[in-house]
Parts: sequence; C-alpha cells; structure tokens
Amino acid sequence: MSAQSGSIEMKALILAGGKGTRLRPLTYAMAKQLVPVANKPILHYAMDSLYQAGIRDFGIIISPETGEAIKLSLHQWLKDDARLTFIPQDEPAGLAHAVKIAKPYLEDSDFIMYLGDNLINADLGAHIAEFQNAGYDASILLKQVPNPSSFGVAELDALGQVMRLVEKPKEPKSDLALVGVYLFRAGIFKAIDRIKPSWRGELEITDAIQRLIDDNKQVHSRVHNGWWLDTGKKDDLLAANNVVLGEYLHYEIQGDVDMTSHLEGDVHVGAGTVVINSHLTGPVMIGEGCRLENVTIGAFTSVGDGCVLKDCRIENSVLLEECQIEAVPGCIEESLLGKGCRIIKSPASQETHKFLLADHSEIQVL
Repeated sequence: MSAQSGSIEMKALILAGGKGTRLRPLTYAMAKQLVPVANKPILHYAMDSLYQAGIRDFGIIISPETGEAIKLSLHQWLKDDARLTFIPQDEPAGLAHAVKIAKPYLEDSDFIMYLGDNLINADLGAHIAEFQNAGYDASILLKQVPNPSSFGVAELDALGQVMRLVEKPKEPKSDLALVGVYLFRAGIFKAIDRIKPSWRGELEITDAIQRLIDDNKQVHSRVHNGWWLDTGKKDDLLAANNVVLGEYLHYEIQGDVDMTSHLEGDVHVGAGTVVINSHLTGPVMIGEGCRLENVTIGAFTSVGDGCVLKDCRIENSVLLEECQIEAVPGCIEESLLGKGCRIIKSPASQETHKFLLADHSEIQVL
C-alpha cells in the first residue's frame, strides 16, 4: 500500500538515545532530540516524516538519562493509529548495537532506521517503495558534503552500487556522507553478529553494512538532493532553525499585536501572546503566552512559549520556553537559550552578545 493511501508493512527504528555532549550545557537538562527547531522538537520532525511515508509501527531507542522525557514528548505527538515501543539502551554503544538490542521488537520485519537528531526533507515514501520493489538487502541515503571526514562516507561504483563504507576517514575518497536514514532487511542481524567494536568501543553500522557488501549482498544507495541538517552542535541547530523557518513559516497572528508594532515578512505570533511597540522581521516564530514590549526581533528567530522580552534586540537565535530578557543593551544574536533563562542588564554594556545557556541560567550582561 502506498504512503498516499495509508500505512505500509514496515517498522521504523528511531534512535533517540545518547548523551548529546556536543550541545552541553543545554543537554545536561534535556534530550538533544527534544531541542526545538521553529518551536517544534527535532524528534517530532522525524516522526512526522516517517508517519507521512506510511509508517505506523515505531520503535524508539532511549537512554536512561533522557528516556522518560522522550516518552512524554512522543506521547504528546502520538497519532491515533500509531504504535510506540520504547527500547532502553543502557549505554551509547553504537548504531549497530541499537539495531541488535531492537531485534525482539523488529523480529524479521523490514525496517527503516532514522537518527532522531537529524532533519531531512527527503521523500521517504519513494525511498521505501524503491527498496521494497527492487528487493535490495539494504539501502542508504547519501548527501554530498564539503567536509566528508566528519561523517561515515560511501564509495560507489560506476552504477551507483556501494563498494565501501568508511567511518570518518582522514583522507576520504568520496564526498558522499551517510545522512542517518537506512533501510534494512533481517539479514542485517547476522552481519552485526560478525563485527567487532571499533576503536571507539562501539558497534558501527558502517561495519555491518560493509559486511553485507563483502558477502555480495545488494546494498543500494540513493543520493539526496534536498537539505539535510545534523543538529548536534549549536551552530548546526541555528542553521536548521533558519532553514525550517525560511521554508515552512507563514504569516499568522493568533495573539494580540498593538497598533504601534510593525511586522514584516513571515511572522507567526501564537495564541495568548501580546506584542507592544515592537518590530518583528520574519521569518520569526513567537510561541504562545509570551509578552513582547519595546523589542526588535530579527529574522530567523524562534521564541518559545511563555517568554517575556522587554527593551531588547534579538536576531538569529532560539529561545526555549519561559525565558526572560529585559533591558539588555546591544544585540543578542546567534544564541541558543535553554528553558527559563534570565538575562538582565548590568551597569556596563557591549554591542553584541552570543550565548549557549542551559535551563534556568541567569546572566547579567556587562
């Protein structure tokens, strides 16, 4: 059955574990997959994309540190015809290890594995249909990147078949990176059983796929021409926020904007939000129940629910819920502020400020 007409017979395995060390200190208090982009958790984009492709059966890998938060968030996302199975992974021992511990859930089903901290505007329905119709043993999604040594890299033959996979090569022979979407049949479990941990102490999915290749199995690749955003670092997350706001946001005012305020471009103001004597230049996403007074909000900024902003200027930033910023001189830009952060004025000042703050941080701006 096609994605357009309903569900398909395939399971999804979504990886939502790990410790998110590259986004600390923010991820000391929350799962990296739940950091919002355009006021929506990153993980929900993955779930939506898979659901739209026809997937209805979801297995979610979770860690001890953030598992309960992932469960709560996905139960808020849950659709009437979707099924969630949570699979604890006690330690981040590699992507192949995640597949291995998910075997009781996956059984002999074909499945799609999706890294839960990635944003991809791919047509997963077409990718899945090609995999099922052609009878491949595995299929990987690839993207040309300028820095392939930071990723798992695929080397292809003249027909586009995968010859070799290398995890973060020092001297890459290809610029095609694995983007975090994989399609497998049950044969991947035998391949995983035949690999050993890498120098990182992890079972690498690239090693398992290479085992399939060495055994003359059909490993297909599909080069993705759209955008792919790895949100593991602050600057990556801000870039993802820019892309999503720029592509999907539309002008919509659900709150109250007074006559002295000026809104330009695609601006979303959530229900219960009050905007007074302020200038907002889109794309800008303002959540629900906020209060903005005498502020200038520049393009590519997302403001979470319940924030209070007064006498300040913010550009190209992401603010989580319940932040308070008042009487801050200069401009806050390229910043990521955790839930409940408070930034207030101190006697001295400077022209610009850049922040990466965990939940409930407080800063006095000099």
